[in-house]
This record gives sequence, C-alpha cells and structure tokens, in this order.
Amino acid sequence: MLRSTLSLPVSSQVLTRKILLIRNILPINLHRELRAHYASSTNAQISNLQKSILAVSSAFTAFFDPKRGDMIATLGETTGSIFVNEMRDNMLRDKTGRRILRERPRIHSSTIDIPYLRSLPLGTFGKEYTNFLDEQKVTPDTRVKVQYIYDDELAYVMQRYRECHDFFHTLTNLPTNVEGELALKWFELVQTGLPMTLLSSIFGPIRLSFKEKERLFKKYVPWALQCGSQCKFLLNVYYEECWDKNIEEMRKELGIYLVD
Repeated sequence: MLRSTLSLPVSSQVLTRKILLIRNILPINLHRELRAHYASSTNAQISNLQKSILAVSSAFTAFFDPKRGDMIATLGETTGSIFVNEMRDNMLRDKTGRRILRERPRIHSSTIDIPYLRSLPLGTFGKEYTNFLDEQKVTPDTRVKVQYIYDDELAYVMQRYRECHDFFHTLTNLPTNVEGELALKWFELVQTGLPMTLLSSIFGPIRLSFKEKERLFKKYVPWALQCGSQCKFLLNVYYEECWDKNIEEMRKELGIYLVD
C-alpha cells in the first residue's frame, strides 16, 4: 500500500501515511463481521455504534481503494439518513417524483431492453446511455443493493439514486477519469447533500497532481456547483420514458449544460 503513495505529491504522501496509521487501529475485523452479519437483510437494523464503525471503516477503505463500490455504498447509507429524507421530500413535491415513488421502477438488465436501446438513433438518450455502458464495459446490474436503511421508501430512494448514476454520466457527458468522477460527485453534492459526496469531493483530490487539482477546481467544480444547483432535481426524471428523446433537447428541458 505504501508503494502506491510514491506517485503522490510529498504532502499527500505524508497525509496518506497518517491515514494508514489511523486505519490500522480501527476495528476492521468488527466492520467485516457487521457487514457479513447483515448482508442477508435489505433493511438491517443496526445500532448507532455499529453504524459509526461501518461509516468510519468504509470511508477509509474507499479512500485507499476507490473501486470498492460496496464500501462507497455502505458509507452513503450509514451517513446520509437526514439527506435521504430530504431527497424523498423533493420527490414528493414533484408530480413525476411521486409517481416514481409509487411505482418504484428498477434499473436492471431484466427491466431494460438493452438491445432495443442500442438500436435507437444516435443522439437519443437511450442510444447515448448504452454507448456509455459499452464504452465503460459495465451493465445496469452493477449497483450494490441497499442494506442499512430501514424504511422501505427511503431505501428505494437511495437505490434509485444509486441506479441513476450512469444516467447522470450520460446527461453531463463527464469523463470517467478521476477528475470526471470527482466533478460528478460535486454535482451530486449540490443535488443531494449526501455526506458521502462531500467526503469524496474533499478527499478525492488528494490523489491528484497539481495540474489535475488546478483543472478540477478552476473548470469542473464551478460548473458542478452552478449546473447542479440550477437544473431539475434529477431523481424526478422518469428515465425509462425518455429513451427515444433527443439528448440535447432533454438537457435543455432539465437545465443541464455541458462543461466547457
């Protein structure tokens, strides 16, 4: 692990070593035991202490291995209860949002006709979405199932947010490199307020070079803050009914503009 810090700036190496020392004294085994114990339950009841252990240890694990989607998901669920309530309220205030909460559509290869979407004309939302999936070699089935939110409706809101991530990428046309993912996290922070997105926005840039940080904060972050705050709340979009829409027109309707 220390070997991977050699490519970081000196200040980032020092911070990373300090975080490593902290991580080594965390009850990681207890974290693993908790996750294994509750893995079979969608709405697992856990104590505040257990939730804190999961939150802290998943945060450190996600920092050192950003590809651990399960850790990022756990962090989101254990730190975002107040904000998930607000996300649900934003959906309840919107006609389409209320219908989504009532019908609870899922984004999965069993519910979406991927071959049909690939056959749509270039420039349609469905076609651009499948182009993104194919380019990244991912499927709609890769999103982790919610485990640590007790209320069924709130659990669905978090699941819907998680499953819409690739739609956000498609609409914003952000790259999937570290800068692009961090820009999307800033965008999602404005949209949702989730602490997980805040932590990613703050600590993610540590691993960037000086030039990458400069580009992130001069180019992407201002765009994310403005676009994310002025566009429609994106969980109030029934994406499954927008496949054949022209993506440029869809962006205009939603108030999304692309970063320069």
